[in-house]
Amino acid sequence: MKLLIAIISLLSICLNTSAQNFPVGSTKPLANEAVATFSEGCFWHAEIVFQSLDGVRDAVSGYAGGTDTNPSYEKVAGGNTGHAETVQVYYDPAKISYETLVKAFFASQDPTTLNRQGNDAGTEYRSMVFYRNEKEKQIIESEVKRLTDLKVYKNKIVTEVVPFKKFYTAEGYHQEYIHNNPDNSYVANVSIPEFLSFKKRFKANYK
Repeated sequence: MKLLIAIISLLSICLNTSAQNFPVGSTKPLANEAVATFSEGCFWHAEIVFQSLDGVRDAVSGYAGGTDTNPSYEKVAGGNTGHAETVQVYYDPAKISYETLVKAFFASQDPTTLNRQGNDAGTEYRSMVFYRNEKEKQIIESEVKRLTDLKVYKNKIVTEVVPFKKFYTAEGYHQEYIHNNPDNSYVANVSIPEFLSFKKRFKANYK
């Protein structure tokens, strides 16, 4: 009976999540777009967080923050490359600001857990935000200070704030993973519930 209930529950979750409308992007940047780069745990989750925002055309899953010049999912998962699972966000600054993206970044994760997001543990899941100029760095540091002053979290924010160097696009099967695999158990039980919770908490213009 317990097994039957569990199966019915899982099927219910899958049916509900399959009905969700998760925006799909494309991987080629446009001339009028700016680029932002974030790491906040599993890139499947981060991808739909940013792609759901009006003004963001695409969020590409990949790797950044390490030293290996030829990273792969298996190598990064081994914790030896220094890379974190990352998304490269292509957005229209006329429709959404970098400041809003930074706020969404912090709102869609727990930035106080070192090398961990939920049950995903390892340096590849650490919280990182990459800046491309001093203005972006100031925006990030200002948001960290705002959240700290408001005591939004009980513990200290441990997000790494680092200059952008290089982004490596992840394997094709990782792109649009949630859209393409809504019935995957991790997607159905972790990624999608986290995303829906984020949408309830974070006030923004969504697609």
